[in-house]
Amino acid sequence: MSLVKKILLIVLVVYIGIVVLFESWLGYSQPQGEGMVTINTTSDEGATSGRVVSLLKSNENLYIARNHWPKRWYDQALANPKITVESAGTTTNYLAVPVTGEEYNRVDSDNPLPTFFRFLTGFPPRHFIRLDPR
Repeated sequence: MSLVKKILLIVLVVYIGIVVLFESWLGYSQPQGEGMVTINTTSDEGATSGRVVSLLKSNENLYIARNHWPKRWYDQALANPKITVESAGTTTNYLAVPVTGEEYNRVDSDNPLPTFFRFLTGFPPRHFIRLDPR
């Protein structure tokens, strides 16, 4: 293996390590701040779990985004769309609706992610869920 290939392989392994460490830290610490909410989803077995996510807005609607590789909460929300959102001590019931097409493009444009954040998370695919009150 040439020296250039070895260096590129080392850089790739280090980058993957940075992504894994950053995603693991976020998953463990679930940092909260302004604009952050906790969504509660239910598995097929009936177990409820919470996840801290950013609350996004576009066209008077509320959204949450899957911006990371770990996606259990997202899959659970799609499989069992009756979710709750906790914010400032209040719990609200919502129906999770997947976002596609023109609506996806608008929400993505209205809520861009910084390139450095995308770099730290390994450029995962981004998906949105609209929160419809129920």
